[in-house]
Amino acid sequence: MNAPLTHEAQENLYLARLGERVRAWRTEHGMTRRHLAGASGVSERYLAQLEAGRGNISVLLLRKVARAMGVTVEYLVKEDEALDRARDRIALIGLRGAGKSTLGRKLAQTLGAPFVELDQEVEKEAGTKLGEVFAMYGQDAFRRFERRALERVLNQNERAVIAAGGGLVTNPETYELLLERCLCVWLKASPEEHMARVIAQGDMRPFKGRSAALDEIRRLLADRDPLYGRAPVAVQTSGRTVKQSLNEIRKALL
Repeated sequence: MNAPLTHEAQENLYLARLGERVRAWRTEHGMTRRHLAGASGVSERYLAQLEAGRGNISVLLLRKVARAMGVTVEYLVKEDEALDRARDRIALIGLRGAGKSTLGRKLAQTLGAPFVELDQEVEKEAGTKLGEVFAMYGQDAFRRFERRALERVLNQNERAVIAAGGGLVTNPETYELLLERCLCVWLKASPEEHMARVIAQGDMRPFKGRSAALDEIRRLLADRDPLYGRAPVAVQTSGRTVKQSLNEIRKALL
């Protein structure tokens, strides 16, 4: 498949990988961002932007960061074969109602790749329905099942379009794995459209028993916006038909 990317998407993916490399080094060496900022002379705020893939850092500042880390600039900016491999798997992320399942199936057909609904793979891991997983084991156990399911899917599929659960991004390790091994595409929609689509699906599970469901969706979107925003590609689906949204995704990849 190896879907081609727009120039902007390539740049976003490159910056995301650069940030991940810095963050992974810090984690491995037990260094806080504040410590690295002090050692490099680069502000903590700038480092946060760099690690989030939003900082188009200058060569001189990057040189300071590299020196503080004890690595070469070349190590940080080198092209990674994993970037090309990641394009063989496209992961759709976003809150429930974003259109991940509907658009994911159609995108997979277009690309001639398998479609994987990660929540269904979680059910296979747990041996029961999703709602029962939460009821019997709790959220922490669900996230462990989700991680195992994702690892299995990635190991079994060199090419795939994956619809990820809306809350996967809140698990740092699992989300890092998804970002590393897939090209993530954030499907965006307004709170009102999220709500309307969930109601149309007849599935109010995420908001069951909550009187202010729309306010809850707004809160979730606000809380997760920085996480979803780490995806190199974002596509707005509000006010668009399925066909129009699919075309927008394809344009973002071509």
